[in-house]
Amino acid sequence: MKTVSFTQMKDGTRDDYQLLREFEMEHFEGTAGRLLRELSAQGDETIPGYKISRLEHALQSATRAYDDGAGVDWVVATLLHDIGDGLAPQNHDRFAAEVLRPFVRDEVTWVVEHHGAFQMVYYAHHYDWDPNEREKYRDNPFYQTCVDFCERWDQNSFDPEYDSKPLSFFADMVEGVFSRPAYDDDILCTGQVRGLRP
Repeated sequence: MKTVSFTQMKDGTRDDYQLLREFEMEHFEGTAGRLLRELSAQGDETIPGYKISRLEHALQSATRAYDDGAGVDWVVATLLHDIGDGLAPQNHDRFAAEVLRPFVRDEVTWVVEHHGAFQMVYYAHHYDWDPNEREKYRDNPFYQTCVDFCERWDQNSFDPEYDSKPLSFFADMVEGVFSRPAYDDDILCTGQVRGLRP
């Protein structure tokens, strides 16, 4: 395989960076596949104590969103909302949001980025933490959307008896979202509040 001539970036030539750009474009095209592989690997991983794997939680959440008539942005975001659990357990919500940010509307990204704080309403009191952490976002236009996301698709998706759709069901949706042009203003819809509608 052809490689660049430099060992320090500052010494790279135009030809070097054109070569890298070609490889980067191929790499970008494989994003959805890498995400699906990471999700699949989470089928064997979970934090001890849960009744289901991290993959099953993702599938339950996404299935609920799909069955609720959510649009593809919401279904894919729900599938990926906890993808950072293994790699960034202290800030998994922000990790997932950054993966999604270039490809979905900003309301969806904001909800994924903040769902960790919003979920605390269900359990924080058991740790003597503040269950109302989400109240600091009360004035944000996406506040209610995040409340609804957590209630309808996230907090209730830990059921070993739930009939989830398989990961393969969502593969084309993930491919579709991650094949979009990154940071397209028509996709990001900055500041628009639609709630959990498509």
